[in-house]
Amino acid sequence: MISYDQALQRVVESVSPLKPRETSLHEASGLILAKPAKALWQMPRSDNSAMDGFAINTFPENFEGGLSIVGASYAGHPFSGQVHPGEAVRITTGAALPQKTDTVVPIEETIEKNNKVFLNESPKQGQHVRYGGEEYRAEEILVDSGTILKAGEIALLASAGVEQVCVYPRPRVAVISTGDELVELGQTPGPGQIVNSNLHFLRTRLFECGCNPICLGIGADDQKTLGQLIDQAIDADLIITTGGVSVGEKDYVQATLQNRNFEKIFWKVAIKPGKPLLFGKLEAKPFFGLPGNPAATAATFELFVKPALKRLSGQVDVLPEKRMATLTHEVMGDGKRQAFLWCSLQWDKSEYRVTVSQRQG
Repeated sequence: MISYDQALQRVVESVSPLKPRETSLHEASGLILAKPAKALWQMPRSDNSAMDGFAINTFPENFEGGLSIVGASYAGHPFSGQVHPGEAVRITTGAALPQKTDTVVPIEETIEKNNKVFLNESPKQGQHVRYGGEEYRAEEILVDSGTILKAGEIALLASAGVEQVCVYPRPRVAVISTGDELVELGQTPGPGQIVNSNLHFLRTRLFECGCNPICLGIGADDQKTLGQLIDQAIDADLIITTGGVSVGEKDYVQATLQNRNFEKIFWKVAIKPGKPLLFGKLEAKPFFGLPGNPAATAATFELFVKPALKRLSGQVDVLPEKRMATLTHEVMGDGKRQAFLWCSLQWDKSEYRVTVSQRQG
């Protein structure tokens, strides 16, 4: 039996990121970049207005007699004519700055009369102009490798014309539940039976972790049936079973794996709950045999499976986050195994305070 830290280290060292692939930007939400993403063009594409108002040339103008309005420049419909001394072009926010103009005067700082615009005060050259490339340049790295692509990153890349990105794919995770006592949701449990809640916990958590779960159902407590389900799971990137990993007469997971290309890395960890955890490689794929108790299933998923999924997904920081907190009441351990307890965490003025739940499952 090994310690929690030893077991976690072996998991992380045994799992490698999946092979990166190119995918369209609109399918990349939640995925992690394997290569930096660069802008195809600069932004803004050209000098444009930051305000609704009038585009003018400040030098060598004399504004006392007003400026003749010779046209308009709208976003998507630029002014294509010539702007001569004594002239101005009506302009809207985001519209391209006409040639030979260098400044925008906000509409609220002007007076229009007889197709002329009069300025309330002399403008500062370059005011209210967004210059081409001031946000980013063509070929500039906008999002670096290792970044999770969320809404902000995807919007930024779309604005830069990026259609394809190189990402780590979503891990495909096969889930098999074992035990004659299990029934599917929707069935009424008979004597000694329970609904297979572990499947629904794992399926939900896998979705939340950005994976594609492959739920293969319930394996009866016999090697033939369980072996058939395990063989179906080989194409997945990671395999999870629940139950059947302890030392009971009906715990067939390890016996079933003996006849297959399975490398056992560890079995049993000095933790509570989750002591019978099994981890290894099946056909070079990470394999987790989680204990069947729902509390132990949930705990071992968070402690070991989640870091492995992060590694597969290409994340760099995969270890669980740790925080110091003050217990709100005394908690006693048995000193034999490292305990992981369900609790509630609250921020209280200057510190985290943790209350251990009475029910631990």
